[in-house]
Amino acid sequence: MTYPLFKLTSLRRHFGLPLVCVICAIAWTLFPQTVARSHEGDDHEHAVAKVTDGTAHRPTAIPDRIILSLTTQPATSQAVSWRTDDTVARGLAEIAEATAGPEFASQARQLTATVTPLASDLQYVAHYHAVEFTDLKPATKYAYRVGDGTNWSEWIQFQTASDEPGPFTFVYFGDAQNDIKSHWSRVVREAYRDAPKAAFLLHAGDLVNGANNDAEWGEWCYAGGFIHSMTPCVATPGNHEYNEGLSRYWRPTFALPKNGPDGLEETVYWLDYQCARIISLNSNERQQEQVAWLEGVLRDNGKPWTIITFHHPLFSSAEGRDNPELRAAWQPVFDRHKVDIVLQGHDHTYARTQLLTFQNVPTGVAHRSPNSGTMYVVSVSGPKMYKVDRRRFMRRAAQNTQLYQIITVDNSKLRYEARTANGELYDAFVLRKRPGEGNKLIEKVPPTTERLPAEDDADAK
Repeated sequence: MTYPLFKLTSLRRHFGLPLVCVICAIAWTLFPQTVARSHEGDDHEHAVAKVTDGTAHRPTAIPDRIILSLTTQPATSQAVSWRTDDTVARGLAEIAEATAGPEFASQARQLTATVTPLASDLQYVAHYHAVEFTDLKPATKYAYRVGDGTNWSEWIQFQTASDEPGPFTFVYFGDAQNDIKSHWSRVVREAYRDAPKAAFLLHAGDLVNGANNDAEWGEWCYAGGFIHSMTPCVATPGNHEYNEGLSRYWRPTFALPKNGPDGLEETVYWLDYQCARIISLNSNERQQEQVAWLEGVLRDNGKPWTIITFHHPLFSSAEGRDNPELRAAWQPVFDRHKVDIVLQGHDHTYARTQLLTFQNVPTGVAHRSPNSGTMYVVSVSGPKMYKVDRRRFMRRAAQNTQLYQIITVDNSKLRYEARTANGELYDAFVLRKRPGEGNKLIEKVPPTTERLPAEDDADAK
């Protein structure tokens, strides 16, 4: 092994930087090969092999991938899921009302989790655990932890919904999908900085690229980190959550409501959160079968706001990606029941409509109005990008832009903001309720240029 000729730190301390520079120059002139070999040796000694996915994502007895999910009654219940290795045969969760000091821990009640073994493509078996906390108080902060009685997570806090129809905020994400740890992390964390008190995070499908790729699910959980354990998820599956059927990771990873049609539970469901009914549809399969179920859920809706999410857009941001059969099945139901806003993904661009109602469903031609109809949004939060075809129904669009959306709802208005990955406001509007009439659309688009290719034309198509 060769060694550096000089201890530069010591020389600088004793002689000052200018003299050190002179000495180094002389050394390089007199002994260039020795100095070069010294640096090459350092590089060689510090070369490190890449950690394999099997090592990076292997579970242990310590709980990881802790994810909070909303239930059908978020004012009085909440669900949590987590993962361990297969040595943990019995998962436990403890919960208590949070207090200003540590005394809450002695008052915690303990629940036993359901356990789902899952063989990973990374050559190990993990145990996925799930618990539903029930009999909670509305609008109350709780602390919980999960483990096995010996190995525990930290105590984690969340707040139940109110049982009154008051205001709340949530964050909506389009596809994360690719380079999740590398590129999606900054988006979900920037959103958390902007909306740390969000009631939940809504994911419009394609959370990962490979439906049964354990490492990608691990990256998704890593990117959100502790946020997932404090802020509940509302997730709908995309086409990349399917590979010869629904991903085997979907139901073990989340603990979503089971009130959908038989066989579509935890992908098709509804829940009420204060002044809004939130509905997840599954645009990947059995689309026509969901119509009757949806009619019933909308007919019995007593909430002032209706928010629906699914993956494939009814009004695509690219003409070649149109979904006429899905539009023909679902849009008449949305119009009939005056759905307020639909949140989608899939197209890897941003496109937000004006208020739209039925006109010619198969061709995608729709009536645009500032005073009635449904607002449709397509967005993307990950780095995979497609091209926008600027179309007449679009009020605002973007290409090559990662975004997240912050939506605040109260009894009389819905306030929407789309922000880029660096937190800049890109789009905004307000929907205002009017008794006996359709919503009033109030545009709040910022005075910034749309992020589109120069050849795109606002009057196109």
